Amino acid sequence: MAVDVAAPELSELAQAPPNRRATARPAVLAMLAVVLALAGLVVFLGFRVHQSQQTERQTEQQSRLFLQAGRQGALNLTTIDFHQANADVQRILDGATGQLYDNFAQRSQPYLDVVVRTQSRSVGTVTEAALESQSGDQARVLVAVTVKTSSIYAAQEESRAWRMRLWVRRGGAQAKVSNVEFVP
Repeated sequence: MAVDVAAPELSELAQAPPNRRATARPAVLAMLAVVLALAGLVVFLGFRVHQSQQTERQTEQQSRLFLQAGRQGALNLTTIDFHQANADVQRILDGATGQLYDNFAQRSQPYLDVVVRTQSRSVGTVTEAALESQSGDQARVLVAVTVKTSSIYAAQEESRAWRMRLWVRRGGAQAKVSNVEFVP
């Protein structure tokens, strides 16, 4: 008989309406999981945006460094005065590296001799400069310069427009010109 009494109680419990807490708990847990997932997604996306902005700022800073080094390199190469030729050549070497440094260091004495003998003066002015390409710690910079030159052979200043392609290499916090060619 004990079996007959217990059976109706179980069936009554099964048919009874569910407790509100029992049904609300899974819904609250599901909502909490969704909120946590969304919060995680927002944090992740915010971090990625921050990383992207930081990388963009570094790239812009490096581009400005390359462009400035290219402009200065073009000025150094096109501005020389026979009165201070040694200092001008040293300024060129200080802003050079790699192939340009090696070639110019080898040929600087004959260059100085010609500048002093002809009493040459050249003043370069950058009219325009732009990055042609950039990859890692190197870039190519196109520079348009106007150069006014005078010497004992041409007392009146002659003005010439040149276009130069300068290869710039970054080493540490500074960038130097590693090669140069004139663009027709």
